[in-house]
Amino acid sequence: MKTLLAATVLMVAPIAAHAACAATDFAIQDVKVSAVGSGIATRLSVKGKLVNNCTSAAAAQVRLDAKDGSGNVLVSKQGWPAGTTNISPGQSVDFDMGRLLHYQSDMQNYSLTVVGVRAW
Repeated sequence: MKTLLAATVLMVAPIAAHAACAATDFAIQDVKVSAVGSGIATRLSVKGKLVNNCTSAAAAQVRLDAKDGSGNVLVSKQGWPAGTTNISPGQSVDFDMGRLLHYQSDMQNYSLTVVGVRAW
């Protein structure tokens, strides 16, 4: 019975440590959107900074929604700006999520949201 209890504690401990950070503990700052190039070679650049305000090192998954002028989502993509690297508390990482989207001329507005947190 003690072995089962110890195994359960060891399995749950990483989940408990992970629960200390939430999506609301991350901030997205300094977002700049631009279309680079012209014609068929136009690509989207959506640059920003992801800041970890959590008390422990973790990574965050960000969703980028590209919307038309009426606010309808045309395309949505998710990515991990820091990849599989944890961001230390109080630190930030620069990112460009635009490379995940193919530019469309009716894209008018963009939103970035932290949708997940993980400690690697």
